[in-house]
Amino acid sequence: MTVMTKIGNDDRLNKQKMMICLDVDGTIVNHQGHMSQRVRNAARAVVEQGHEVVISTGRSLGAALPVMEDLGIDHGYVVVSNGGVLAKVSDGDVEVIHREVFDPSIALKALWKQLPKAKYALENERGEFLSNQTFGDASFGVETRVVDFEELLGNKAVRVVVFSTDNTAEEFGHAVQGLGLSGVTYSVGWTAWLDIAADGTTKASGLERLRAILKFDLADSLAVGDGRNDIEMLQWAGYGVAMGQAPDEVKDAADAVTEGVDDDGLAIILEGLLQG
Repeated sequence: MTVMTKIGNDDRLNKQKMMICLDVDGTIVNHQGHMSQRVRNAARAVVEQGHEVVISTGRSLGAALPVMEDLGIDHGYVVVSNGGVLAKVSDGDVEVIHREVFDPSIALKALWKQLPKAKYALENERGEFLSNQTFGDASFGVETRVVDFEELLGNKAVRVVVFSTDNTAEEFGHAVQGLGLSGVTYSVGWTAWLDIAADGTTKASGLERLRAILKFDLADSLAVGDGRNDIEMLQWAGYGVAMGQAPDEVKDAADAVTEGVDDDGLAIILEGLLQG
C-alpha cells in the first residue's frame, strides 16, 4: 500500500478506457452529503473522456440516481444496496437488471434477541422499504412503511438495515459479531449501523456481474472507497484506492491511499487519470 496524490504515472492506470467504480458516501460526497465542485468537475471530465464510471454504493437505487445525474452520467450502470441490485440508466429510464434476494428471517430473529430496541428495516424485492418503527434514512431513497416485526420476517429482502441508538459503534459491532450470523453477508458501519445482504453479495459481486456484461478486463478496473463495505470491492479491482479517512482495515485492502474526502481525495485520483 502506498500513499498517493496522483496516479496518472502508474502504468496500470494509463488505459484508453477504464471501468471506474466509486463509492458515494465518504468518497464522492462527505458525510454531510456535500459534493465539492472539484470532485464534480473531475468526475464529469472522466465521464466525458469515455471511461465507464459506475456508482457502487450501499445506498438504494432511489438515493443513488441523483448522484449519477450530478456526475453527468445519463447512460450507464449503477450497483446499489451493497451489490444487491444492478441497474441500467438510459436517458432517464431505469431498468433493474438483477436483484439478489434472500430470506432474512433467521438473521432478523437472532438480531432481535440480542438487540430488541434497535430499529429494523428491509428493502424487499419490489424496491419498497419496510421498517418495524419510524426509521428513515437518506440512503433508502424512499419513505419507509411501518409494519409489525413479524411482517418483516415474511418478506424476501435485498437489503436489511439495523440501527441502534442505545449502543456505541464498538458495542454494536461486538454484539453483531458475537451472533455468528450465517447464510448472509454483513458489514458494520461507522456508527451502530448494520447492513445485511444475501450470502456472498457485496459491491464486488455486483461489479463482477457488470464487468462480465461490459467485457472489461479486470486489470482495467479502478475502485475508490472508504468503508468496511468497500473492502471486497477494493480487493477485487485491478487497482483499489482507499480514502484517507478510511479505517486501517480498509486501507490495508487497497493498493494505495489518497487524501480524505474533505481534502478532495477522489478528485486527486480522477485528475491523475485525466493527466495520464
